[in-house]
Amino acid sequence: MLTKMQKIIIKETEEYVYQLLKDDPSGHDWWHIQRVRNLAKNIAEKEQGTIDLFVCEMAALLHDVADGKLNKTEADGERKVRNWLSRYSLTEKESEEIMEIILHMSYKGGTNKVVLSSIEGKIVQDADRLDAIGAIGIARTMAYSGSKNRLIHDPSKEARDNLTIEEYRSGEDTAIMHFYEKLLKLKDEMNTTVGKQLAEKRHAYMEDYLNEFYAEWDGER
Repeated sequence: MLTKMQKIIIKETEEYVYQLLKDDPSGHDWWHIQRVRNLAKNIAEKEQGTIDLFVCEMAALLHDVADGKLNKTEADGERKVRNWLSRYSLTEKESEEIMEIILHMSYKGGTNKVVLSSIEGKIVQDADRLDAIGAIGIARTMAYSGSKNRLIHDPSKEARDNLTIEEYRSGEDTAIMHFYEKLLKLKDEMNTTVGKQLAEKRHAYMEDYLNEFYAEWDGER
């Protein structure tokens, strides 16, 4: 149960993030944040054990404010989040737990080897990864690729393995390559029981989509 003050902090954080990201065209807009927040709350309600709902919701709301893709540097993004949290009388434990989740939840092309230890971190990470797959994940991939002037598909290009973060973000991929370099790998990276269950259906949807995509690409149907 959230306290009255926690509800106020969440409401003000919601407005702050909305103003920052409402016009983002890359799939990291306010509605992505809202979906991740709702997924995190849904998972938290169904997972076993004691879960800090305030930490979960705050981390979900702020997770892309620090994203290196949306800031000049990752340090700038981290500073932005810390400055926002410093406005409130959070406990040191709450602030550090929120920051720990935000700074270590990103996939980063598979280069991120940090395993989040808290149940809150596992929940928010699963929620963010779920929003990267399935029907929404497909739409976001196309939106992101378009925003970065990347092709939908180029049959002469193959998906890459063992990428560095620089290679992953180099812009040398296509939308379809991104399925193999990230999206199809996420099902097996889920942390929570609920996250794993939700990922199964979304993963199957992407596989069906790719089968249809290739058939249409080749003029078979």
